Amino acid sequence: MNLLYFDYNATTPVHKQVLQAMLPYFTEKFGNPGCGHMHGLEARTSIDLSRADLAGLIKAEPDQLYFTSCATESNNTVLSGLLTPGDELIISSVEHPSIVQPSINLQKKGVILKIAPVDRNGLVDPDHISSLVSEKTKLVSVMLANNEVGVIQPVAEIASRLKARCILFHTDAAQAVGKIPVDVDRLGVDFMTIAGHKMYAPKGIGALYSRCPGLLKPLLFGGGQEKGLKPGTENIPYIVGLGRAAKLAAHDLEMEMKRQTDLGNRFLKGLKIAVSDFCLYGEKAPRLPGTMSIGFGGYRAGDILSGMVACSLSASAGAACHGDSQKMSSVLEAMGVDPYYGMGTIRFSWGRMTTLDDIDDLLKRLEYIFTVFLKVPDSHEKSRSEYSG
Repeated sequence: MNLLYFDYNATTPVHKQVLQAMLPYFTEKFGNPGCGHMHGLEARTSIDLSRADLAGLIKAEPDQLYFTSCATESNNTVLSGLLTPGDELIISSVEHPSIVQPSINLQKKGVILKIAPVDRNGLVDPDHISSLVSEKTKLVSVMLANNEVGVIQPVAEIASRLKARCILFHTDAAQAVGKIPVDVDRLGVDFMTIAGHKMYAPKGIGALYSRCPGLLKPLLFGGGQEKGLKPGTENIPYIVGLGRAAKLAAHDLEMEMKRQTDLGNRFLKGLKIAVSDFCLYGEKAPRLPGTMSIGFGGYRAGDILSGMVACSLSASAGAACHGDSQKMSSVLEAMGVDPYYGMGTIRFSWGRMTTLDDIDDLLKRLEYIFTVFLKVPDSHEKSRSEYSG
């Protein structure tokens, strides 16, 4: 049985074009960009071209982009490089841990932290953000697209309200860049985080957009690379890979979005036949074209994953098992998801390498898992009672 991969939100495979672009920089083009000789100048030119390609994808200026090691570093650089004790920070209740954890750490050091809720579709209300703002508010951070349920937040509307009050705005766009159109001017953000391995570049490379270079303090100190914000000899092969991935996305983004949307429609239509009781989170909200988070009524995510492993199928759970206990993710809890569905949540995400045949194969394997591999709940009422307890 061939392996089926439906966990693109966790990481994407490195695209063949990206890999081919990277390979020479491990061997022939190995120079240090900090050196003035030809090898170094060749490496420096490669960084400049890659920065320009990435800037073009998000409609930014090249000097507004800094290369980092990952989205986590970018997020931490914004929060810890900007906020000091007494400043106020507002985040949403569905942020990635690389926003939540540094925010909590800063709170312990004297930063005032406020958390904005989301509705049942996972959307932040711009009015509520406005109501939380005070004279001490220095930064608001709301992700562009959620990593679990794929919901796209009203970032532009939030940004427009904050701009009128001279408050800085950051968005974690790790799950959005390369998947949907992202224009930093239309969004109106001051800072934006990018992750390479979510858009067919390798793990270990990311970027940070800053509208006004110089606002952030570095987390590390050293040789002054990336204008001092990210010191350390540049990772040339991975930077080239990210630049090539950006160029790939810019070439056919709209067409690929439509194709992935069509795959999702086929999946959802088939799922309604294969499985009797499920819930699609964020169904009434704008979502990424390649993401569906599904709650299967009366089941446990761990049991479903066991069936998926047996059927050579990879996806992620939205609820975690710890011994005899079961807990939904913080995102599902923030959305007020019914545990009857929430405990059986699986996130399916697909991308450039996914085909119609893969979708059809996925549906066949899921039908087998739910009709043969798993024990069907005796009754929905009994299952609801168990999960509510």
